[in-house]
Amino acid sequence: MSSNNVVMIRGGGDLGSGIAHKLHRSGFKVLILEVEQPKVIRRKVSFAPAVYDGQTTVEDVKAVKAVTEQEVHEIWSQGNIAVCVDPEASLIRAIKAAVVIDAVMAKKNTGTRRDMAPITIALGPGFEAGKDVDIVIETNRGHNLGRLIYDGCAEPNTGVPGSITGYAEERLLRSPCDGHISTVLNIGDEVTAGEIICYVDKVPVRSAIDGVIRGLIMNNLHVTKDCKLGDVDPRGIREYCFTISDKARTIAGAVLEAILSMQKG
Repeated sequence: MSSNNVVMIRGGGDLGSGIAHKLHRSGFKVLILEVEQPKVIRRKVSFAPAVYDGQTTVEDVKAVKAVTEQEVHEIWSQGNIAVCVDPEASLIRAIKAAVVIDAVMAKKNTGTRRDMAPITIALGPGFEAGKDVDIVIETNRGHNLGRLIYDGCAEPNTGVPGSITGYAEERLLRSPCDGHISTVLNIGDEVTAGEIICYVDKVPVRSAIDGVIRGLIMNNLHVTKDCKLGDVDPRGIREYCFTISDKARTIAGAVLEAILSMQKG
């Protein structure tokens, strides 16, 4: 089988899933590689939850969990995205991808190499284009969001989340301690400032602002202190919780441009 249209994406969070969604609809065969217990915040617009549930759907595109190489090909033949637990990207040896994309968003390179595929792309800081990968995509909000970098690095990690209607750090939910999360509310629920959204062990985690819960990690997972647990969207528009974000769509378009420009030569 020709591998000219096979794309492997390391990381099935909201940005990696936005890319997967666009590439799938553009005719590529997409395989997402995930860790055993992904701590995805924006679960309703991410394909990573297929690791837990066996399958998941984002904006009418289905992703199905695969364990073997044969299952990956069966899922593709059914017109779906495949998701495998493969943090070391060992499947690259068996399935020769035309493109490998690092969408882990770890702010550092966790093992992606330029020799993994004919075309290698990485999102955000932690990579040097022309050395670690062929192309780096700028992920920092602002004028350069989605810019293709062929030489050098993306802007450094600011440590500050993107502002929405003037709220940045205030909209995030962070773990007050180590422990297991127990959710009280769900993605899409409206909240008011001070309302309890979840507990870590017995310690409550409250919203700092009014809004709607746009993201919240899966119940019962073990988290560490200061770990990001979720985010509250102050715009209060429930639909935004279940649709791919403007940022993800912009980055996905940039990735598609990068692939086509590299294939064109």
